[in-house]
Amino acid sequence: MQSNMGFQTATRSSSIEINKVLKNTYMLLSMTLAFSAVTAGISMAMNLSHMTALVMMLVAFGLMFVVNKQADKASGIFWIFAFTGLMGASLGPMLNVYAAMPNGASLIMQALGGTALIFFALSGYALTSKKDFSFMGGFLMVGLIVVLIASIANIFFQVPAVQLAISSAIIMIMSGLILFDTSRIIHGGETNYIRATISLYLNIYNIFVHLLHLLGVFGGDD
Repeated sequence: MQSNMGFQTATRSSSIEINKVLKNTYMLLSMTLAFSAVTAGISMAMNLSHMTALVMMLVAFGLMFVVNKQADKASGIFWIFAFTGLMGASLGPMLNVYAAMPNGASLIMQALGGTALIFFALSGYALTSKKDFSFMGGFLMVGLIVVLIASIANIFFQVPAVQLAISSAIIMIMSGLILFDTSRIIHGGETNYIRATISLYLNIYNIFVHLLHLLGVFGGDD
């Protein structure tokens, strides 16, 4: 009887901790996405070059390792905003290209809306169903490796159809990772909300970029 009460207390405590991680993750995620939108807007207004954007992205990926290392410290908050701010700013030149199209503003809004719909639908499904999607980890990792190799190869071959296939595959893989990452939080696989935020942020970021690319190809002549 006593051990059963102890188990229930431990379960309740674990549930409270998981809910706390979820709440902090979604709060920090919304703040970092908003901050990225601001830095992207500043980058667009400054009309930064694609080379500058590339440098910012490379610096941001370097900072990603710093964020993971500092995630258990208070300074982790500063580093995640530095990372997401640079990632947002690196979108500026690309967004200016799309904004210059006749229906550019519409394409960008469609990509934002589509990304939000994908995230809320998949994350909401993982939260309500409570299913364990950890089994997808191996498959998603293989998919990422294949896409990375295909992307590197296409830098040299420049086949438009292959780029479309890569963008479609990335959207599918990132959608799977939203399920995987949300499931990890729910089942206690990820207990650090800063690391959880980075994972979900990158999923959303990549879905937006590649969804915008697909919309630009199929709807850019409207």
